[in-house]
Amino acid sequence: MENSKIELKGVQETLLLPLWGRAVETRKEKPLLRDIEAVRIIDSIDCNFDQISSKVNPLSRASWIARSIYFDDKIKNYLEKNPEGTIINIGCGLDTTYERVNNGKAMWYEVDFPEVIEIRRQLINETSQRKFLAYSVFNEEWYSEISDTDNILIMIAGVIYYFTENQAQDLFRTFENKFKKCTIIFDYSSLRGIKIANRKVIEDSGMDEDAYLKWGIDNIKEIEKWSHRIKVVDNMKMFTEHRKKYPVSKRLGMWISDALSVMSLAQITIG
Repeated sequence: MENSKIELKGVQETLLLPLWGRAVETRKEKPLLRDIEAVRIIDSIDCNFDQISSKVNPLSRASWIARSIYFDDKIKNYLEKNPEGTIINIGCGLDTTYERVNNGKAMWYEVDFPEVIEIRRQLINETSQRKFLAYSVFNEEWYSEISDTDNILIMIAGVIYYFTENQAQDLFRTFENKFKKCTIIFDYSSLRGIKIANRKVIEDSGMDEDAYLKWGIDNIKEIEKWSHRIKVVDNMKMFTEHRKKYPVSKRLGMWISDALSVMSLAQITIG
């Protein structure tokens, strides 16, 4: 079988990076995360990953794994309490969380631009309990596809810093209007982190300015001012738990990143 040829531009190019990172981690002798689906997809894509492998900062790759582990744990906890719950994956790209944590009972919706969903459908199976929604997240038509509006879990992985602050506010306010109650898990960047990422991750990877990160926030509690119904229930630096899994000799970069508050992980509730 011939490998799939895909064409990606701007921000869409970045969807390959965490997928590739999870595949690399899975192939290690003692992986911190096993993602067999990521390996399958990477092996099926007709793409030269030499530039990615030579330019990506090891800390960036470690952050993709740390984020996946954090999200997996939060989703598993949610599914234990809500086995038939609803999970919405915003900006799903080529994310494969479903394959790692799905319990066979929950309903999943995965939202991204039509051109990304087209690629996703070439590589990943859509099922009756896993719907791909081909919309910009700001096109409110996709909400009509959601059958349950109570106690939703929303994951936003590697996406929110591509929005402006006004766009992020509008999105969370729309969640507030559309859902009776929802929990949102996401990763976010500090203002310093935005500058570092744009210089190291994007420019060094040869991508264009459309892929630059835009919104950063130093104190995540500030978003509680957006609405009295928003509450931050969990927040930690990207490598707080993750670096403990590495030899001491490899922890320095992670410690520095956390000390500078470059990237963090958060869980909030609305409702």
